[in-house]
Amino acid sequence: MNIITDPERIDAVLTRGVVEVIGEDRLRERMLAGERLRIKLGIDPTSSDIHLGRTLPLLKLRDFQELGHQVVFIIGSFTAQVGDTSDKDAERPMLSAETVRENLKGYLDQVGKILDMSLVEFHYNHEWLEKLNLGTLSVLCDEFSVNEFISRDVIDRRMQTGQRVSLREMLYPFMQGYDSVQIHADVELGGTDQRFNCLAGRTLQKAMGQEPQSIISNPIIAGTDGTKMSSSKGNVVKINHSPTDMFGLLMSVHDDLIIEYMMVLTREPIERVALAQHQLNSGANPRDIKMLMAHAITTQYHGLDAANQAREGWIAQFSNDQLPENIPEISPSMLDIMTVLTESGLVSSKSEARRMLEQGAIRINQEQVRDIEYVVVPGDIVSRGKLQYVKIC
Repeated sequence: MNIITDPERIDAVLTRGVVEVIGEDRLRERMLAGERLRIKLGIDPTSSDIHLGRTLPLLKLRDFQELGHQVVFIIGSFTAQVGDTSDKDAERPMLSAETVRENLKGYLDQVGKILDMSLVEFHYNHEWLEKLNLGTLSVLCDEFSVNEFISRDVIDRRMQTGQRVSLREMLYPFMQGYDSVQIHADVELGGTDQRFNCLAGRTLQKAMGQEPQSIISNPIIAGTDGTKMSSSKGNVVKINHSPTDMFGLLMSVHDDLIIEYMMVLTREPIERVALAQHQLNSGANPRDIKMLMAHAITTQYHGLDAANQAREGWIAQFSNDQLPENIPEISPSMLDIMTVLTESGLVSSKSEARRMLEQGAIRINQEQVRDIEYVVVPGDIVSRGKLQYVKIC
């Protein structure tokens, strides 16, 4: 594959959805010169699904792939068992090898929705991390200081509050950096929370006589509830969600995320994103612009026909106040609303049920209900928000 050296396309790769580029001048020089670079992304399979927050670096990989560069995708088969705490306020538990293998099922099929898999170089980092001996580990770890690790905000906060920080966690940045050495990475992609780990790669590459990799950091995006998108929070939009669910979840995100989603989660032309921003600034209904965003993302993963159908279904359901088809039926043990909500799975606990009722998020036959002693009857349709429905039978 020929290397594309068009300055405008290179500039787009280095700026769109990018917070920081470390080593930018050298990277731009190499790209303009037509050098075929090795672009690294590592993902730990800590869950079985890829959500939109994890697609930012994958989309950037595709950008590089379309310019003719070599994508190197590392499955953290070893590091997933160790656990990265870069974005956590508590120690991440170690995963078993069996859990990691289970999470890997279908993982690459999801990646294939974004990348041309026939052009991707794959590695599992247990291939080299399991072979490290204490002698090599000691020599390479000498490149890092404990002070550098504990001065990170996320670690410092835990230490200030007396939380445990394990030695295992201190080794994680080294392991991620060693991945870069093994595959001779020219560029590493990752979120802003991965900055320390990516810099570890530069440190180890210098120590091993390699040219240090450039680093491209992407933003951390918010999920459907306005906080950081995270599988553990349940506020995610998964790329293997059905077109209907994907479109509906995207229509539920906060209005202030519309333009950011269009910019970083799609490859819609910049001019179209700028037009959407102008329309919002000029008083356009945010719902209409959000529909453009939801349609673009759904098309990206499911195709135009499926996205059109999802949009039409959403309009019919919410603009025309129609109920969705194939509402799941339940037979609760009792007919009081608290029992119905918890046994149906619309809420996770009675305390959440009480809170949802108080907030007006629960409807019976599309009428808002706040009474915690309300009793349903067979045939009633109970809903939470605009996406979750059950029918009492």
